[in-house]
Amino acid sequence: MDSGYYRKSIATIGLIIIILTSSVALTFQVDVLQVCFSPHGGCTEAIISELNKAKTSVLVQAYSFTSAPIAKALLEAHKRGVKVEVILDKSQRTQKYSSADFLVNSGIPTKIDAEHAIAHNKVMVIDGEVVITGSFNFTKAAEEKNAENLLVIRDKKLAELYMKNWHEHEKHSEVYAGKGK
Repeated sequence: MDSGYYRKSIATIGLIIIILTSSVALTFQVDVLQVCFSPHGGCTEAIISELNKAKTSVLVQAYSFTSAPIAKALLEAHKRGVKVEVILDKSQRTQKYSSADFLVNSGIPTKIDAEHAIAHNKVMVIDGEVVITGSFNFTKAAEEKNAENLLVIRDKKLAELYMKNWHEHEKHSEVYAGKGK
């Protein structure tokens, strides 16, 4: 057998090792990453499932928040003693329906980030370990009508970065007292 055959064989074995290693990495990623797509892709259910597991804290940043099931899951976490805090875009002050008033009336600290043209975040950080993010707004339309995506990422280091960002926005956000208050 000539050396060309051996080089091709070694290259093939190397490629197989890369593929196998990639498959193992991909399998590992499944443990730390969940992906959902809407419409009707289970994004709301994925968020509620994670909120139901929350033990210590939930930090929320949202541009549009009108989802009653997600608001209810936040309230249930709050009732379990989980520290829930929310920062919303200034548009939530004037929306005909927003979960902002529901959250405030339920005793969940809610702030408005009016520092930016749009506070376009769609983020939750749960227990300093789970990050929920993507284009998915926390709305019924996002679940039922829009083409959106949601990532649930279990990674402490990434969660630390998102918590740091949340606290930076908290510094310039204003306490929301509710409509007419």
